Amino acid sequence: MATGNAISISARWNTPPCGCRSTYALESVGFGPDETSALTKTLCEAGIDFIKDDELIADPPYAPFDERLRAVMPVLKRHADRLGRMPMYAINISGSVDEMLRRHDAVLAAGGSCVMVSVNWVGFAAVEHLRRHAQLPIHGHRNGWGALTRHPGLGFSFPAYQKLWRLAGVDHLHVNGIRSKFWEPDESVVASAHACLAPWAGVQPLMPVCSSGQWAGLAPDLYAALRSVDLMHLAGGGIIGHPDGIAAGMASMREGWEAAVAGIELDAYAQSHPALRRALVHFGNL
Repeated sequence: MATGNAISISARWNTPPCGCRSTYALESVGFGPDETSALTKTLCEAGIDFIKDDELIADPPYAPFDERLRAVMPVLKRHADRLGRMPMYAINISGSVDEMLRRHDAVLAAGGSCVMVSVNWVGFAAVEHLRRHAQLPIHGHRNGWGALTRHPGLGFSFPAYQKLWRLAGVDHLHVNGIRSKFWEPDESVVASAHACLAPWAGVQPLMPVCSSGQWAGLAPDLYAALRSVDLMHLAGGGIIGHPDGIAAGMASMREGWEAAVAGIELDAYAQSHPALRRALVHFGNL
């Protein structure tokens, strides 16, 4: 979203035939509030449903939290009137406990529908305190997770980790993505998503958030592994980098999931869906 402001934007559609939720992720590029607002407008015009600040951005001098919120919310409201739904913006409120409570209340007062925290850095007690106060869903980013788990001599497994964040009150939690740019094997990503969705002690499941190097062509493999559309599939470059533009990138994500859920081969579905066809050619060769 904003320059300097990293944003993950999720192209979640309103109950399409497959019923899935797809997302768009835009990483840190240094935008200020006005640039963030302009890009939000373009994305909303393309039908975006979910926008997430990058985990690196909370209250930097070039894109302060309050200015970012003031710049983006009027855009979302205008498109809510047009679309009949409010695009969800998971704005990063990470900070001290007092800062997070104030920022949550500012988002709520502005008509926002989600807040985001970098859970490993604010800590369990802070998230629990925020949850007791919050009236909005909490989008949890696990940045720093690699340091907690990558070496076999330290850290702990994601199935145990996600239980602690369920207890603390997080609603969405990142699990990485299949064939992503990070070190984690696909089997680990899939197991993490399953863990978030699995019943446990009567505690509400987490919405697994799949991100990093994602695009429409990965939808069939992700769906085959999870057999569920209860997830967020975040695609940054996979939407904004589409050769025919952002609207086509959005369409390709939807079409990839429609094909996956219907059990139709991507190449066959792409014959009558040009946005998906172009995505397969463009991203499939990267």
